[in-house]
Amino acid sequence: MRAPSFAGVILAAGESSRMGRDKALLPWHGKTFLQAHIELLNEHSELVIVVAGKNRASLEPVVYATGAFLVTNPTPELGQFSSLQTGLREVLNHGRDAALIALVDRPPCKSETVALLRERFQTVYEQGRWAVVPEFEGKHGHPIIAGREMIEAFLKAPSTSTARDVEHAVQKYIDYFPVQDPAVVMNVDTPEDYERLQLQTSRG
Repeated sequence: MRAPSFAGVILAAGESSRMGRDKALLPWHGKTFLQAHIELLNEHSELVIVVAGKNRASLEPVVYATGAFLVTNPTPELGQFSSLQTGLREVLNHGRDAALIALVDRPPCKSETVALLRERFQTVYEQGRWAVVPEFEGKHGHPIIAGREMIEAFLKAPSTSTARDVEHAVQKYIDYFPVQDPAVVMNVDTPEDYERLQLQTSRG
């Protein structure tokens, strides 16, 4: 079987209403969440696609400075799944057949974790699985790796779906892979979440 070619997809079109400012541009270890995600996925894929919404103008400088591609979700009000579909169409448009999908509203995981996920995907894809989802302490997280079949399942679903709905419908084709990296399940929705995360990492 021919090895899949990878594109990174970063979903960054949310309005960050609970945070009060764009989560993509939150400072993180001398960078921003967005910049750190782009640099991480650049290590493990052939190109990186960032999906923006109404925040396109504010994300452009970061995206273009890091050599990534920027695409706009024309209907971000439909929610995150519409951004996922927008990004995955671009993956296929760029001639790639596997996607590393990350969410910008959380700190990026370790590079070693992504390398393990890719290695796992190469193994289980040959056994007929469509995707690999990282798990930490029983919780499912990101980034997920989706092969061509999983990409097509996401794209065929109604825009009112959620990624979880689609994953549940094809669960037998998904490999849930335990990793020792709490960042895969961390989420930052509010200023309090962000402050707590900064305290945790400064102690670590």
